[in-house]
Amino acid sequence: MKAEEIKKLSNEEIISKIKADKVELFNLRFQLANGQLEKPSRLKDLRREVARLKTELRERELNK
Repeated sequence: MKAEEIKKLSNEEIISKIKADKVELFNLRFQLANGQLEKPSRLKDLRREVARLKTELRERELNK
Protein backbone atom coordinates (compact mmCIF):
# COMPACT_ATOMS: atom_id res chain seq x y z
CA MET A 1 0.00 0.00 0.00
CA LYS A 2 1.42 3.35 -1.02
CA ALA A 3 1.50 6.51 1.07
CA GLU A 4 -1.10 8.17 -1.18
CA GLU A 5 -3.53 5.32 -0.57
CA ILE A 6 -2.91 5.47 3.19
CA LYS A 7 -3.67 9.21 3.30
CA LYS A 8 -7.12 8.52 1.82
CA LEU A 9 -8.05 6.10 4.63
CA SER A 10 -9.87 7.14 7.77
CA ASN A 11 -8.33 6.66 11.21
CA GLU A 12 -10.55 3.64 11.92
CA GLU A 13 -9.56 2.02 8.63
CA ILE A 14 -5.88 2.57 9.38
CA ILE A 15 -6.23 1.02 12.84
CA SER A 16 -8.07 -2.02 11.48
CA LYS A 17 -5.43 -2.42 8.73
CA ILE A 18 -2.65 -2.30 11.35
CA LYS A 19 -4.38 -5.03 13.37
CA ALA A 20 -4.90 -7.22 10.30
CA ASP A 21 -1.28 -6.79 9.19
CA LYS A 22 0.03 -7.64 12.68
CA VAL A 23 -2.03 -10.86 12.71
CA GLU A 24 -0.66 -11.80 9.29
CA LEU A 25 2.88 -10.96 10.44
CA PHE A 26 2.41 -13.17 13.50
CA ASN A 27 1.29 -16.09 11.31
CA LEU A 28 4.16 -15.57 8.88
CA ARG A 29 6.67 -15.70 11.74
CA PHE A 30 5.28 -19.09 12.73
CA GLN A 31 5.59 -20.31 9.15
CA LEU A 32 9.19 -19.06 9.09
CA ALA A 33 10.00 -20.96 12.28
CA ASN A 34 8.47 -24.15 10.87
CA GLY A 35 10.21 -23.79 7.53
CA GLN A 36 6.95 -23.44 5.61
CA LEU A 37 7.32 -19.81 4.52
CA GLU A 38 7.16 -19.55 0.74
CA LYS A 39 7.79 -15.83 0.34
CA PRO A 40 10.20 -14.45 2.98
CA SER A 41 10.10 -10.95 1.47
CA ARG A 42 6.48 -10.67 2.65
CA LEU A 43 7.76 -10.27 6.24
CA LYS A 44 9.78 -7.21 5.28
CA ASP A 45 6.90 -5.77 3.24
CA LEU A 46 4.44 -6.19 6.11
CA ARG A 47 6.76 -4.61 8.69
CA ARG A 48 7.21 -1.60 6.43
CA GLU A 49 3.49 -1.31 5.77
CA VAL A 50 2.73 -1.32 9.49
CA ALA A 51 5.36 1.38 9.98
CA ARG A 52 3.83 3.51 7.21
CA LEU A 53 0.37 3.15 8.73
CA LYS A 54 1.59 4.05 12.22
CA THR A 55 3.51 7.04 10.86
CA GLU A 56 0.43 8.40 9.10
CA LEU A 57 -1.68 7.89 12.23
CA ARG A 58 0.90 9.72 14.35
CA GLU A 59 1.13 12.61 11.88
CA ARG A 60 -2.62 13.03 12.07
CA GLU A 61 -2.48 13.11 15.87
CA LEU A 62 0.20 15.80 15.83
CA ASN A 63 -1.67 17.94 13.29
CA LYS A 64 -4.82 18.16 15.41
